[in-house]
Amino acid sequence: QVQLVESGGALVQAGGSLRLSCAASRSIFTGNAMAWYRQAPGKQRELVARITTGGNTIYADSVKGRFALSRDNAKNTVYLQMNSLKPEDTAVYYCKAEVSSDNYWGQGTQVTVSS
Repeated sequence: QVQLVESGGALVQAGGSLRLSCAASRSIFTGNAMAWYRQAPGKQRELVARITTGGNTIYADSVKGRFALSRDNAKNTVYLQMNSLKPEDTAVYYCKAEVSSDNYWGQGTQVTVSS
């Protein structure tokens, strides 16, 4: 069964930190790139960060230097460490697995940053 389960979202004050986790079933994690997206109310879903199987990462300009994406291949899990959070980081954060021509999405986790 294909499964992506995000966790770690919370309400945090500006300047604070959170770590999001995305646990994936082995069938979609192994050998595939993983990514985090976010969607704020009234806005389109946007890429936050992406990591390849080899650990190469890319980040949206808005989060560079503040967020760090990593993967633990033994645990089939990716982590998004978010530091120096800003109110504009408020959104539902979604994990995505890129499997060949298919994409699998998690259910999302809410991150709210208060000013």
